[in-house]
Amino acid sequence: LLGGGRARFEQRITGGPDKGKTVLASAKAQGYAIVSNADELRTAAPGKKVLGLFARGNMTREWKGKPAKPYPGTGPQRCVEGQRPDSEPSLAEMTRKAIDLLDTPAAKGPGFFLQVEGASIDKADHAADPCGQIGETVALDEAVRVALDYAKTHPDTLIIVTADHGHTSQILPPQTRANHSPGSYSTLITVDEAMMTVGYATNRSGLSQEHTGTQVRIAAQGPLAVNFVGVIDDTDIFRTIARALDLTKAPGETPRAAHP
Repeated sequence: LLGGGRARFEQRITGGPDKGKTVLASAKAQGYAIVSNADELRTAAPGKKVLGLFARGNMTREWKGKPAKPYPGTGPQRCVEGQRPDSEPSLAEMTRKAIDLLDTPAAKGPGFFLQVEGASIDKADHAADPCGQIGETVALDEAVRVALDYAKTHPDTLIIVTADHGHTSQILPPQTRANHSPGSYSTLITVDEAMMTVGYATNRSGLSQEHTGTQVRIAAQGPLAVNFVGVIDDTDIFRTIARALDLTKAPGETPRAAHP
């Protein structure tokens, strides 16, 4: 378990056999190795469960810039990269270490399940922060590359990449005084020196932008990846993961009919 939110784990448990202990103390008693920075994560050895907490709250976003504002918006601006401190591992580093810890004889299993989330893509979108949003998407892309590199030598690996919902941000034409929608905007200068306007219009400026009901992209590679072709129900993702992990039946039950 790797990420931010250390303050949550410093809370005291209010019931059960560990009542009065902090969640961290309970984790230690259950055999977790606790790591708190990137260097400690790199030296964590297989054989123990690992709990990595690298920030008291959210981890630092990779990029920063001015949030969107009502017309005429903010910018043109260049996103400022390299904001994550060295003490915090990147999402790609956490992914690589998690795979190293799970893919070992000490894990005592024929395979593993790993879920990796670029959580602050959503948080930055809520804040109408296009630079934060794009930087976290780049970080997720780098984490996916780690998984793809692993799959090159482990072809029995199923990789699924998707989102849990749509969001408000859209790339728009340049807005003008005579022709602009009532949202917030920021114009970014891209690596190609082009002007790209990003708009947010599901809430007033300064309030949290909202999720949307649009269909979301899903991509997959490896065994059973064919089940993700076309338009599917979100619950089908669960069923395919259960098949990949051989969890489609309880002991003594006959497996449910499988998709071709």
